[in-house]
Amino acid sequence: MEDILVHLSECVEYGKADKNTPFPPQMKGQDGASEFAARALAENISPEAILSKALIPAMDRVGIKFSEKKIFVPQMLLSARAMASAMVHLKPYFVSGTIKKKGTFIIGTVKGDLHDIGKNLVSLMIEGSGWDVVDLGVDVSADKYVAAIQENPGAFVGLSALLTTTMANMEEIVTKIRDVKKDIKILIGGAPVNNDFRLKIGADFYSPNPQGAVEYLKNSA
Repeated sequence: MEDILVHLSECVEYGKADKNTPFPPQMKGQDGASEFAARALAENISPEAILSKALIPAMDRVGIKFSEKKIFVPQMLLSARAMASAMVHLKPYFVSGTIKKKGTFIIGTVKGDLHDIGKNLVSLMIEGSGWDVVDLGVDVSADKYVAAIQENPGAFVGLSALLTTTMANMEEIVTKIRDVKKDIKILIGGAPVNNDFRLKIGADFYSPNPQGAVEYLKNSA
């Protein structure tokens, strides 16, 4: 049992999604995260154990290495892809309620912005930490955020922007969200964003990397 979870965790950490994935070179031809996740379930390892003992620790290590600049976006994307391939096998258990969710996180790239790499990384890392993620996609208006909040009481919200021209739309969105639900926790991120801007628009948290958002949610759940 432990061997399967160790292998699964290593596959996620190093970006080995499945047997056909050529990365990393030293694991070429070997089973990947998808195969090990399926094998773990077949051997009656609980979905919660797979999540808590393999996937979450792996993405924690990835997040720490990224924040310490020991790896960069391409490696992080490979790890996120590997985690997503394992999560395919676990998602039915989230839906059925077998895995208890820590909460709901609504995320999107704000109106006018079509960039999604950063948003996708945050989504995958938060989902891998045991949260139900509602991904609204890109070019998300304030009204779309508000509708998602009304459909998901108690959710946290994340706003992403990559352009200085679109980060300005965050303020409008935060204001409209606050008009509907004053006490909701709003996280922001993206290349042009910083903590001073967070304070200016009245958001609750800013992080320059996905790991910061994961840690904030972990401490807030």
